[in-house]
Amino acid sequence: MFSISRKIGALALLAGALLSPSVSLAKEGDISIVLVGDSTVADWGKEKPARGWGQVLPPLLASNVKVINLAVCGASTKTFPQTGNWKRALDDKPNFILVQFGHNDSHSPSLPEATRADEEYTTNLERYISEARAAGISPVLVTPMHRRMFDSKGKPTEELAPYAEAMRRIAKKQNVPLIDLYQSSGALLTSLGEAGSASLTVSDKDRTHFSEEGANVMAKQVIEGMCAASPELARTVRSSLPAK
Repeated sequence: MFSISRKIGALALLAGALLSPSVSLAKEGDISIVLVGDSTVADWGKEKPARGWGQVLPPLLASNVKVINLAVCGASTKTFPQTGNWKRALDDKPNFILVQFGHNDSHSPSLPEATRADEEYTTNLERYISEARAAGISPVLVTPMHRRMFDSKGKPTEELAPYAEAMRRIAKKQNVPLIDLYQSSGALLTSLGEAGSASLTVSDKDRTHFSEEGANVMAKQVIEGMCAASPELARTVRSSLPAK
């Protein structure tokens, strides 16, 4: 029986196979992608059990694509600029910036990182889009994936739904490519169920942060989303993906 990662990898490989080698970006010069987001995207130390999907994304991209992961654990759309990494992202002048927030924005309103989906969260994302475009960078929005939490009926919980929906509205309004990890992760968790998805997160207590297997699964969902979002993003993906 294939592992979860290999099942997802097969889907991503199919998406990659649809890309013609004749449009490889390797012939068009180096491409850089900056990632901004929270702990579900960030690089974690080797001594930690958690991994962010951004940490395992580079091997899935073409050899001429450089990934700069500026995601910060604990960051929200409100607090990320305070780290200095938003300025750094703009100063790096990448071709694309992938933006994923929502987990920490959804915290209790009493906490400094919290935002309301239809208020400050929306305004902050629109700011990111505007400033990226002003710097000559193509923004890409990535909806927050589900936490591995289930309701009494065994369905994935929906506490992040308002943030995912707000991001979809902004992407449509601003004509920004969207990678809908909320939708794809929700479909995966629904299919696997609580017990079947246990290996994707760090522990039964920590159902937000990914194990290495879970990070690879999310990264491959990002790859599928990139292939679907725009031809330009699709051409940054390896024509054949490593089996895992």
